[in-house]
Amino acid sequence: MFKKYSFKGGIHPPHNKKQTESLTIEEFAAPDKVIIPLSQHIGAPAKAVVKRGDRVCIGQTIGDAGGFVSAPVHSSVSGTVKSVGMFPHPTGKQTMAVEIENDGTDEFAPLESFEKPWKEAAPGELIQKINNCGIVGMGGATFPTHVKLSPPSNKPIDTLIINGAECEPYLTADHRLMLERTEGLLTGALITRKILGAKRCTIAIEDNKADAIAAISQKLSDPKFKDLSVGVLKSKYPQGGEKQLINAVTSREVPSGGLPMDIGCVVENVSTALAIYDAIIDGKPLYQRVVTITGPLTRTPKNLLVRIGTPVMNILQACDVDFSMLKKVVTGGPMMGIALSTLDVPVIKSTSGLLTLDEKTPGIREYPCINCGKCVKICPMKLIPSRICKYAEKGKLDDAAEWNLMDCMECGSCTYTCPSKINLVHYIRLGKYQIQAKRAAQNTEQKK
Repeated sequence: MFKKYSFKGGIHPPHNKKQTESLTIEEFAAPDKVIIPLSQHIGAPAKAVVKRGDRVCIGQTIGDAGGFVSAPVHSSVSGTVKSVGMFPHPTGKQTMAVEIENDGTDEFAPLESFEKPWKEAAPGELIQKINNCGIVGMGGATFPTHVKLSPPSNKPIDTLIINGAECEPYLTADHRLMLERTEGLLTGALITRKILGAKRCTIAIEDNKADAIAAISQKLSDPKFKDLSVGVLKSKYPQGGEKQLINAVTSREVPSGGLPMDIGCVVENVSTALAIYDAIIDGKPLYQRVVTITGPLTRTPKNLLVRIGTPVMNILQACDVDFSMLKKVVTGGPMMGIALSTLDVPVIKSTSGLLTLDEKTPGIREYPCINCGKCVKICPMKLIPSRICKYAEKGKLDDAAEWNLMDCMECGSCTYTCPSKINLVHYIRLGKYQIQAKRAAQNTEQKK
């Protein structure tokens, strides 16, 4: 019997994972054309190193990192570069991307596996390889992994948590990876642990994935995984949030405005751990990922291994989506995902799911706040969302900041639970944007 970890606050939305949790991962055929954005990560966009007419192979670098906090981008097909220009991005913006016509030969660029056993490599050598392969956080944050694995010397890491919570409703991509690529992701965890020098490494999984807990526990009986352990989490949203996960497993709290490394912790998603394994063992860059396609209008839901740059429309058509009823497609989960403005956008490194819905969220009819305190009770960041919302709505940004507006993780739990149907997270997000704009303007003014 496992001890079950949890955190204070949170909500219990319906899981809605039955559609896909038992479906094995299928490889989706490469499309005739891919659109690969040069910005698929936090930080500076990559810089294109190819031009129209160039021939490229799978795994070939088509964009170099644009700075330290950045990541290179690789081709997911073999073929000819048709253009380098502005294309729709899942975030709703137009961003620079490389358009490649697939020649169907699936020719790979030479994949350079690590030149020595990873256990004999120095941490810096492993980090460089991970950087070269364009690995970023695949749980949604897209923070460049080589940066996360390079904490300053005055911030030693003693705890590594591999995040297998997948608490967003509907999504099952990580769940299936834990069942189908168990040894690979555990080896990726060992590699990451070696890089960080962490004494403790916990694979954290919610208790609604009993088969994954059993599969990983069985694999951990192998002596080569003796330095890893399983941590079972109570199923609750947002259990997979980085700060909530750390608090649940270690009882530590990331300070306001701080990072996990400030308290000796690093969290990596299970998909990222597997990508690290693929990079170090097989020399494989990050050019594909597993995506869950589901929702009420998806007649044939699937967990698909998809090439980065594949148009969303191609995938929805293959899953027999009822377009006659389709009102909205969300990339990611329903709580923190983004509604797509066009189905011409491509799958990127952070695309964990595509959720088809037959209705848009009803126009939120606001009633006055009744001061019930439900949003305070469930807030996983221990904030007072109703008060912050009021300040943000009235433009009192200094007051909102004083009540820690910037610490909000925008999980949407407050909006989900509000009996007055106030879209609290909308106003909080608006307040954050306004504060960031104000600070940017002040910085610009100071530089004059």
